[in-house]
Amino acid sequence: MDFPTTVERAQRLKQLHAQYRPLVLPTVWDVWSARTAADAGFLALTIGSHPLADSRGADDHEGQSFEEVLAAVRPIIAAVDVPVSVDLEAGYGQEPADLVAGLIEVGGVGLNLEDTVHSDGGRVRSTQEHARYIAGVRAAADDAGIPLWVNGRTDLFLHAKDAAGVLEEAIERLRALEQAGADSVYPVGIQDNDELLAAVTGAVAVPVNSTAHPVKHDLERFRRLGVGRITYGPLLQFAMADAMKGMLGPWAP
Repeated sequence: MDFPTTVERAQRLKQLHAQYRPLVLPTVWDVWSARTAADAGFLALTIGSHPLADSRGADDHEGQSFEEVLAAVRPIIAAVDVPVSVDLEAGYGQEPADLVAGLIEVGGVGLNLEDTVHSDGGRVRSTQEHARYIAGVRAAADDAGIPLWVNGRTDLFLHAKDAAGVLEEAIERLRALEQAGADSVYPVGIQDNDELLAAVTGAVAVPVNSTAHPVKHDLERFRRLGVGRITYGPLLQFAMADAMKGMLGPWAP
């Protein structure tokens, strides 16, 4: 069977987001985990920066170069026939056009972009700066003729001492990302807060991405709160590590 082209995969990813609410994209990190998730019946995947880094003995938070990330994700994407999105952190210092060109070259059809720039001291981009970057990615993808799915992430809740206290600012930021061309938005750090999740999903027209734990969380709850897309971040890898330790424990000296 011939694998679909990059354009076909991108179109398929867009269709899946419209068809499933929420669309669950298991977060994978190598060929084995990608094939396992696809064999389990999932129709799209995402590669997470944290589990990818852990699997390679590297640091998250842009501890790998853009070139290293591309080299690592290429065989993962090539190993499955479903669309694959890639977490590209804050862009690894790349101009939007170069970021998009690299992603397309390895077959990726979606990307996650956050506003914490770890390679620049961990500063958080302003609303306008992050929206401009997202807009640049959208324009570059359009110029390339590939309908990349752009997931615009904000870490405002993650950094705040009082998550509820930054709700208004976070919604303003998410709306700016939507207007800049993000296909979905990702407010990290509120997956356990029903009130904040409902407020965010009610404030934007595009799907809202939530982190989920594959064992501790409930899919129906996220659907009820209006979440349109689910990824696991590092939590699937963490859960598998816990299970592995449980299995191996009785055998350890």
